[in-house]
Amino acid sequence: MAFHLSGTLTVPEADLAAPRTALQEHERLTRAEPGCIKFMVSEINPGVFSVDETFRDEAAFAAHQERAHDTNWAIAAANAVRDFRTRQD
Repeated sequence: MAFHLSGTLTVPEADLAAPRTALQEHERLTRAEPGCIKFMVSEINPGVFSVDETFRDEAAFAAHQERAHDTNWAIAAANAVRDFRTRQD
């Protein structure tokens, strides 16, 4: 059963440089993970990132969360406001 996460991540203006710099590597590493079906993050407004992720199942998503926990991206986006929804199908 596929696991989906979508929504927005809003980064404070003072913190924007670091997430913008770290995003490309985060995307590359995530797309290479076993179980990653789709991973798209794009800045739709200054500081507002649209997030659309699909993983093979909830376990694959949990593995992604664990891998990404201490990455440059996680550190760079630590102060971001997350507005995510999840679903399985």
